[in-house]
Amino acid sequence: MSGKVEVDAQNLVVITGGVRSGKSLFAEGMAAQSGKKVIYLATARVEDDEMRDRVARHRKRRPPNVRTLEEPLEPHLVLQKESSAESLILVDCLTLLISNRILNELDSHGAVREGEDIYADEKIIEAAAGRTYDYIEMFTETARDCSADVLVVTNEVGMGVVPNYPVARAFRDLSGRANQVLAAAANQVWVVVCGIPQRLK
Repeated sequence: MSGKVEVDAQNLVVITGGVRSGKSLFAEGMAAQSGKKVIYLATARVEDDEMRDRVARHRKRRPPNVRTLEEPLEPHLVLQKESSAESLILVDCLTLLISNRILNELDSHGAVREGEDIYADEKIIEAAAGRTYDYIEMFTETARDCSADVLVVTNEVGMGVVPNYPVARAFRDLSGRANQVLAAAANQVWVVVCGIPQRLK
Protein backbone atom coordinates (compact mmCIF):
# COMPACT_ATOMS: atom_id res chain seq x y z
CA MET A 1 0.00 0.00 0.00
CA SER A 2 2.58 2.53 -1.10
CA GLY A 3 2.05 5.83 -2.83
CA LYS A 4 0.59 9.08 -1.61
CA VAL A 5 -3.19 9.32 -1.31
CA GLU A 6 -4.57 12.85 -1.43
CA VAL A 7 -7.21 13.87 1.11
CA ASP A 8 -9.12 17.03 0.26
CA ALA A 9 -9.89 19.60 2.96
CA GLN A 10 -12.98 19.02 5.08
CA ASN A 11 -13.45 15.53 3.74
CA LEU A 12 -15.45 12.56 4.97
CA VAL A 13 -13.66 9.39 3.90
CA VAL A 14 -14.96 5.85 4.40
CA ILE A 15 -12.60 2.87 4.29
CA THR A 16 -14.16 -0.58 4.28
CA GLY A 17 -13.01 -4.17 3.85
CA GLY A 18 -13.05 -7.55 5.48
CA VAL A 19 -11.36 -8.64 8.70
CA ARG A 20 -7.55 -8.31 8.52
CA SER A 21 -7.81 -6.85 5.02
CA GLY A 22 -5.40 -4.02 5.84
CA LYS A 23 -8.05 -1.28 6.04
CA SER A 24 -6.89 0.16 9.38
CA LEU A 25 -3.28 0.25 8.22
CA PHE A 26 -4.34 2.01 5.02
CA ALA A 27 -6.40 4.52 7.02
CA GLU A 28 -3.47 5.23 9.33
CA GLY A 29 -1.20 5.80 6.32
CA MET A 30 -3.73 8.16 4.76
CA ALA A 31 -3.97 10.08 8.04
CA ALA A 32 -0.18 10.34 8.37
CA GLN A 33 0.13 11.69 4.82
CA SER A 34 -2.43 14.44 5.45
CA GLY A 35 0.06 16.64 7.33
CA LYS A 36 -2.64 17.46 9.86
CA LYS A 37 -2.89 16.90 13.60
CA VAL A 38 -4.16 13.32 13.83
CA ILE A 39 -6.64 12.17 16.46
CA TYR A 40 -7.29 8.44 16.67
CA LEU A 41 -10.87 7.95 17.89
CA ALA A 42 -11.20 4.37 19.09
CA THR A 43 -14.61 2.77 19.61
CA ALA A 44 -13.36 -0.56 20.98
CA ARG A 45 -14.25 -1.80 24.43
CA VAL A 46 -11.44 -3.76 26.07
CA GLU A 47 -13.32 -6.56 27.81
CA ASP A 48 -11.09 -9.62 27.27
CA ASP A 49 -7.47 -10.60 26.62
CA GLU A 50 -7.98 -10.97 22.87
CA MET A 51 -9.25 -7.39 22.52
CA ARG A 52 -6.56 -6.15 24.91
CA ASP A 53 -3.85 -7.66 22.68
CA ARG A 54 -5.46 -6.27 19.55
CA VAL A 55 -5.66 -2.75 20.99
CA ALA A 56 -2.04 -2.98 22.14
CA ARG A 57 -0.89 -3.89 18.61
CA HIS A 58 -2.78 -0.95 17.15
CA ARG A 59 -1.32 1.45 19.72
CA LYS A 60 2.21 0.22 19.12
CA ARG A 61 2.19 1.05 15.41
CA ARG A 62 0.84 4.59 15.85
CA PRO A 63 3.33 7.48 15.76
CA PRO A 64 3.90 9.13 19.16
CA ASN A 65 2.35 12.40 17.97
CA VAL A 66 -1.03 10.74 17.32
CA ARG A 67 -3.51 11.54 20.07
CA THR A 68 -5.80 8.67 21.06
CA LEU A 69 -9.31 9.18 22.40
CA GLU A 70 -11.62 6.34 23.38
CA GLU A 71 -15.40 6.65 23.04
CA PRO A 72 -17.32 3.40 22.53
CA LEU A 73 -20.85 4.83 22.53
CA GLU A 74 -20.98 8.53 21.60
CA PRO A 75 -18.09 9.39 19.26
CA HIS A 76 -20.15 12.21 17.73
CA LEU A 77 -19.35 14.21 20.89
CA VAL A 78 -15.63 13.92 20.12
CA LEU A 79 -16.22 15.04 16.53
CA GLN A 80 -18.08 18.10 17.82
CA LYS A 81 -15.44 18.94 20.41
CA GLU A 82 -12.43 18.38 18.14
CA SER A 83 -13.89 20.03 15.02
CA SER A 84 -10.95 21.97 13.62
CA ALA A 85 -9.68 22.49 10.08
CA GLU A 86 -6.15 21.71 11.33
CA SER A 87 -7.16 18.22 12.50
CA LEU A 88 -7.88 14.82 11.01
CA ILE A 89 -9.96 12.42 13.08
CA LEU A 90 -9.62 8.70 12.34
CA VAL A 91 -12.60 6.73 13.66
CA ASP A 92 -11.81 3.02 14.05
CA CYS A 93 -14.26 1.53 13.72
CA LEU A 94 -17.95 1.99 12.86
CA THR A 95 -18.68 -1.73 13.17
CA LEU A 96 -17.61 -1.85 16.82
CA LEU A 97 -19.65 1.28 17.47
CA ILE A 98 -22.74 -0.44 16.04
CA SER A 99 -22.08 -3.52 18.16
CA ASN A 100 -21.58 -1.44 21.31
CA ARG A 101 -24.74 0.56 20.80
CA ILE A 102 -27.06 -2.30 19.88
CA LEU A 103 -25.81 -4.38 22.82
CA ASN A 104 -26.27 -1.40 25.13
CA GLU A 105 -29.81 -0.95 23.81
CA LEU A 106 -30.60 -4.64 24.28
CA ASP A 107 -29.19 -4.69 27.82
CA SER A 108 -31.29 -1.64 28.67
CA HIS A 109 -34.53 -3.12 27.35
CA GLY A 110 -34.77 -6.61 28.78
CA ALA A 111 -32.42 -8.82 26.79
CA VAL A 112 -31.01 -11.82 28.67
CA ARG A 113 -27.34 -12.82 28.43
CA GLU A 114 -26.19 -16.40 28.97
CA GLY A 115 -22.44 -16.48 28.46
CA GLU A 116 -21.83 -15.11 24.96
CA ASP A 117 -25.43 -15.74 23.89
CA ILE A 118 -28.06 -12.99 23.94
CA TYR A 119 -31.78 -13.67 23.99
CA ALA A 120 -34.47 -11.08 23.34
CA ASP A 121 -37.95 -10.78 21.89
CA GLU A 122 -38.02 -9.95 18.18
CA LYS A 123 -39.67 -6.59 18.87
CA ILE A 124 -36.92 -5.66 21.36
CA ILE A 125 -34.25 -6.54 18.81
CA GLU A 126 -36.02 -4.57 16.07
CA ALA A 127 -36.41 -1.52 18.32
CA ALA A 128 -32.76 -1.68 19.45
CA ALA A 129 -31.61 -1.87 15.83
CA GLY A 130 -33.84 1.06 14.92
CA ARG A 131 -32.45 3.29 17.66
CA THR A 132 -28.91 2.31 16.71
CA TYR A 133 -29.60 3.14 13.06
CA ASP A 134 -30.97 6.54 14.11
CA TYR A 135 -27.75 7.20 15.99
CA ILE A 136 -25.62 6.26 12.96
CA GLU A 137 -27.59 8.72 10.83
CA MET A 138 -26.89 11.45 13.38
CA PHE A 139 -23.22 10.43 13.63
CA THR A 140 -22.94 10.60 9.83
CA GLU A 141 -24.38 14.12 9.77
CA THR A 142 -21.93 15.18 12.47
CA ALA A 143 -18.98 13.65 10.58
CA ARG A 144 -20.06 15.26 7.31
CA ASP A 145 -20.38 18.70 8.92
CA CYS A 146 -17.18 18.46 10.97
CA SER A 147 -14.51 21.05 10.15
CA ALA A 148 -11.84 18.39 10.61
CA ASP A 149 -11.16 15.71 8.02
CA VAL A 150 -12.90 12.53 9.21
CA LEU A 151 -11.77 9.04 8.18
CA VAL A 152 -14.11 6.24 9.21
CA VAL A 153 -13.04 2.59 9.11
CA THR A 154 -15.81 0.02 8.82
CA ASN A 155 -16.23 -3.68 8.04
CA GLU A 156 -18.05 -5.56 5.32
CA VAL A 157 -19.81 -8.20 7.42
CA GLY A 158 -22.44 -9.60 5.07
CA MET A 159 -20.31 -11.68 2.71
CA GLY A 160 -20.17 -14.83 4.83
CA VAL A 161 -22.73 -17.31 6.12
CA VAL A 162 -26.10 -16.18 7.49
CA PRO A 163 -25.81 -16.03 11.31
CA ASN A 164 -27.84 -18.55 13.33
CA TYR A 165 -29.07 -16.11 15.98
CA PRO A 166 -31.57 -13.24 15.58
CA VAL A 167 -29.32 -10.67 17.30
CA ALA A 168 -26.41 -11.56 15.01
CA ARG A 169 -28.65 -11.26 11.94
CA ALA A 170 -29.90 -7.87 13.14
CA PHE A 171 -26.30 -6.73 13.64
CA ARG A 172 -25.31 -7.91 10.15
CA ASP A 173 -28.25 -6.18 8.49
CA LEU A 174 -27.76 -2.99 10.50
CA SER A 175 -24.07 -2.87 9.63
CA GLY A 176 -24.85 -3.07 5.92
CA ARG A 177 -27.46 -0.31 6.14
CA ALA A 178 -25.15 1.88 8.23
CA ASN A 179 -22.32 1.48 5.74
CA GLN A 180 -24.64 2.62 2.95
CA VAL A 181 -25.67 5.74 4.89
CA LEU A 182 -22.08 6.65 5.64
CA ALA A 183 -20.86 5.95 2.08
CA ALA A 184 -23.65 8.05 0.57
CA ALA A 185 -22.53 11.05 2.64
CA ALA A 186 -18.81 10.53 2.06
CA ASN A 187 -16.58 12.37 -0.40
CA GLN A 188 -14.38 9.30 -0.79
CA VAL A 189 -15.07 5.58 -0.30
CA TRP A 190 -12.28 3.01 -0.39
CA VAL A 191 -12.34 -0.77 -0.16
CA VAL A 192 -9.28 -2.75 0.91
CA VAL A 193 -8.90 -6.38 -0.19
CA CYS A 194 -5.77 -8.43 0.53
CA GLY A 195 -3.98 -5.24 1.56
CA ILE A 196 -4.75 -3.54 -1.76
CA PRO A 197 -6.88 -0.37 -1.60
CA GLN A 198 -9.27 0.57 -4.41
CA ARG A 199 -11.26 3.78 -4.56
CA LEU A 200 -15.00 3.28 -5.15
CA LYS A 201 -16.11 6.92 -4.92
